[in-house]
Amino acid sequence: MNRAWKIAGINFDHFHMGDLLRMVRDHPRAEIVGICDEHPERMQLAVRNFDIPARAVFSDYQQCLAQTEPDVVILCPATAEHALWTERVAPAGVHILMEKPFAASVAEADRMIAAVAASGRQLAINWPLRWYPSHATAHRLVQQGEIGAVREVHFYDGNRGPLWHGADKIEREPSADDKADSWFYKRSRGGGSLLDYLGYGATLGTWYHGNRRPSEVSCMIHQPEGLEVDEQSVTVARYELGLSTFETRWGTFTDPWTHQPQPKCGFVLRGTDGTLSSYDFEPIVRLQTRGCPAGHDIPVDQLPPHAADPVAYFLDCLAAGIPLEGPLSTAVARIGQQIVDTAYQSAREQRTLPLVP
Repeated sequence: MNRAWKIAGINFDHFHMGDLLRMVRDHPRAEIVGICDEHPERMQLAVRNFDIPARAVFSDYQQCLAQTEPDVVILCPATAEHALWTERVAPAGVHILMEKPFAASVAEADRMIAAVAASGRQLAINWPLRWYPSHATAHRLVQQGEIGAVREVHFYDGNRGPLWHGADKIEREPSADDKADSWFYKRSRGGGSLLDYLGYGATLGTWYHGNRRPSEVSCMIHQPEGLEVDEQSVTVARYELGLSTFETRWGTFTDPWTHQPQPKCGFVLRGTDGTLSSYDFEPIVRLQTRGCPAGHDIPVDQLPPHAADPVAYFLDCLAAGIPLEGPLSTAVARIGQQIVDTAYQSAREQRTLPLVP
């Protein structure tokens, strides 16, 4: 890859924009050519962290696109606006890296796929858990047949809540009014722990399941009094070989990147010939097989530079002219979205539902 990729970051609704821009800044063949948000104050930390000149800071996305002519645009809008912003940006003929989740619904995900396909470019959906070495190692072991055919995927994940930290996991103490002001707690904008975290488990779970779909889904949520959205959800998905469970939680006892809470955040996989546990940020995965029923720890893989983060991976695929694979691909992420949609509707109707098409 000899070219320098020009990358712009548009819409700072989600604080993960700061993490993604840092990856661009650190990439040897990429540069931040512009950032844009309708609320300039939300960009000030990025301006300081990455020495972005005033000429590259915009409040109008059309001006940003016209003046910077990026190759790739990173989008971090509120969940309910993923389709809107994809349709705004795609006509500029740019590749798009959308921060998780995929969308607020399968219908909106399909709008995103169509908008980018019309421009002849690629759309990637970033799931940060994909880049945890433990979860990547677990997928390698599954692919190698270490636990046989996957029968069950069990996922539990979350954090103390989206207002307890910002970019680079910098801790903050939320005020009493923060929930009322945050899009994370607004139903109309795609808030709630289910829409924030279930896509992780459903999409990486699809990856572990070999891209198989469940036949039906059942979900329950806990919505504390006074809130518009849930802070906890439990989803059960029926596959041909068994049941898988996906739990989301805002309000874990600790954040998993500081101290693993109990239950631990991550995945437990059960196959026909073994089991495998993979927890967020841990340096080992634990494998149990018929040959070693007591189980043993396996050090996590060191991810190669070209596949160590979403920016490096996306640019490597673009440079090589190869399609995206795994959770970042729209094919896998769309199955995850089907599970999320069905779970959301199941929770509202309080009954088990067939997987939405």
